[in-house]
Amino acid sequence: MKLHTINTGNFKLDGGAMFGVVPKSIWNKLNPADQNNMCNWAMRCLLIESGNRLILIDTGLGDKQNEKFFSFYFLSGNDSLKKSIENAGFSMDQITDVFLTHLHFDHCGGAIVRDKSNDKYIPAFPNATYWSNQNHWNWAVHPNNREKASFLKENILPIEESGQLKFLNEGDFIIPELDFITVNGHTEAMMLPRIKYNDLTVLYMADLIPSVGHLPLPYIMGYDVRPLMTLTEKELILTEAVNKNYTLFFEHDPLIECCTLENTDRGIRAKSTFMLNEIL
Repeated sequence: MKLHTINTGNFKLDGGAMFGVVPKSIWNKLNPADQNNMCNWAMRCLLIESGNRLILIDTGLGDKQNEKFFSFYFLSGNDSLKKSIENAGFSMDQITDVFLTHLHFDHCGGAIVRDKSNDKYIPAFPNATYWSNQNHWNWAVHPNNREKASFLKENILPIEESGQLKFLNEGDFIIPELDFITVNGHTEAMMLPRIKYNDLTVLYMADLIPSVGHLPLPYIMGYDVRPLMTLTEKELILTEAVNKNYTLFFEHDPLIECCTLENTDRGIRAKSTFMLNEIL
């Protein structure tokens, strides 16, 4: 098995929304905001190379939305999903599985592209199985008004229409080294992939803990639909992670890809931070 970081570019989100009840005087030291209160964030995906399987976890924002949409998010950087996959030595056609932690646009937008020849939306990975779960899928295709702007039908419905969609239940495996933890605070039934890699366990944090700066328990995004549930889930998962010496992989941290954890008098914090390729 081999793991590849797949960088898909950076975007900006409101710092207050990203840190919830934490005052700007505190969070601004972690990720300094611009004059519009916007902070820079990564959209970092993960590619698992295992035997004849190439499993992509999340797909970033994609590039099919209109100019107005992109004007809200201040995209930056030279990385793209396609370029990063090719830099890892593969093509889009070689991806066998796309594991979508959840269906918010910055996690699944790259899963679907617009076919310019007929203006239809089609899978970006024609030979892949797309994996979600039934509870989250139902939540996304019948969105509540609070999350509706994050669940874009052009990112979601073409997956099912393609016939490439399958659902996972907790305890199911795509490969023996990959399972997942289901959490419900950020959105209904988000999946956190857990990868056994040599003698390590790598836990992909998605939006439960989007960055190292979100490790303290009260640092919960304003986007979360059930923040008190997120609080409980963070405590349970961080306790498991520190006790079992997991490596955390961060999807949105602008600088830090991975960390290990330790107990401190302030709670569980990062012990060491590093790039994924440093453990390969």
